[in-house]
Amino acid sequence: MSPRHNRPRGGESRNDSASESADRYGGGGRTEEWQGEEWSVRPVSGASAAGKRYRCPGCDQEIPSGVPHLVAWSEYGGVDDRRHWHKACWNAKDRRTTKVQRSRNAPRY
Repeated sequence: MSPRHNRPRGGESRNDSASESADRYGGGGRTEEWQGEEWSVRPVSGASAAGKRYRCPGCDQEIPSGVPHLVAWSEYGGVDDRRHWHKACWNAKDRRTTKVQRSRNAPRY
């Protein structure tokens, strides 16, 4: 039996997978245009916000502590304008309605 080799197969190098995971879990941010404004979008690993919970404006569901997600804010907004989004919700933001329907007893965050 030959020893196991932990090398990627194909054209993928070790640096490619490292940069991919950095982009996915807290690497550098990017700028996107949405609703006529420039938005800064930054991936967050979720590990640094232990005990914190956020509410995604896209689906109005809670983002539990430790779950990787995105933080987005308008270029012209301040620190208080940052919003935490699920990655899928941010990608589908143009296909969602403009007003989220909440039940009567739902909290208004």
